[in-house]
Amino acid sequence: MPERPYDPERAIAPTGAGGAMDLAASEAETLEKTPGGPEGTGPAGKPRSLWSDAWRDLRRNPVFLVSALVILFLVFISLWPSVIASGSPLKCDLSKAQEGSQPGAPFGYDGQGCNVYTRTVYGARTSVTVGVCATLGVAILGSALGSLAGFFGGTSDSFLSRVTDIFFAIPVVLGGLVLLSVVTSNTVWPVIGFMVLLGWPQIARIARGSVITAKQNDYVQAARALGASNSRILVRHIAPNAVAPVIVVATIALGTFITLEATLSYLGVGLKPPNVSWGIDISAASPYIRNAPHALLWPSGALALTVLAFIMLGDAVRDALDPKLR
Repeated sequence: MPERPYDPERAIAPTGAGGAMDLAASEAETLEKTPGGPEGTGPAGKPRSLWSDAWRDLRRNPVFLVSALVILFLVFISLWPSVIASGSPLKCDLSKAQEGSQPGAPFGYDGQGCNVYTRTVYGARTSVTVGVCATLGVAILGSALGSLAGFFGGTSDSFLSRVTDIFFAIPVVLGGLVLLSVVTSNTVWPVIGFMVLLGWPQIARIARGSVITAKQNDYVQAARALGASNSRILVRHIAPNAVAPVIVVATIALGTFITLEATLSYLGVGLKPPNVSWGIDISAASPYIRNAPHALLWPSGALALTVLAFIMLGDAVRDALDPKLR
């Protein structure tokens, strides 16, 4: 609050009821004239929401800005890879196998004579597609089941808890080796379906806890007293206030799904050639690590950078949405 100049008349103002009212009116007028308003309010004195505060903090967070720029670049090359990479990622020339950096191939060639730069760029499309689709599926399914269980409680809550315990007991990689080994389709959809199948329990448990906490608030009880239906209470009053933890976990999980796709493809049960994937390229380059380490370095580096960007983004969003850190 800006410092007011000394006012002699104000200093000797009466301290009775009239003086107190004048002082209160003066304070209110000063707050209205203050551009930012009091702490916790917007420009017009209106209270700021959690989301507006979070966005304000994120814009000032260099970790968020750097990770967001990396992710935006990945999305761009996933949609338009030909802008920065000419040629087909499937075009290979055995006469150039294991050659190093040269014009037109800044990352060199792999053991099959394929352009490592082109394949690394086009591999981003597969990773981003799998990560985004799996995250959306997990978030929608897990949030719906967890919210319903947390809101209604009782038998449905107990049943969901036991089901999630069963899914948590299944090793993810081992489950992928078993389930995907019998799939004949060589597309991303079986891999995405597998991730959704084993990934929803984590989101469901987070959503359940958030809904249980949110439904105890006074505004929920007031809406119920006014005759609001269960669906309206859940959608209009509880969900907007319980979605923040789900967003944080889903953002971090996106990087995990990208890693899982690369792992399954490396083991030969995920995507297979002629698909272009960082996991496939890492697997193909492993036998030539001594003679052509560049073929392993670049897809591995792209994978690590992508996962790190999503983890950093999730951490920044978590810090911005956590009221305890304010």
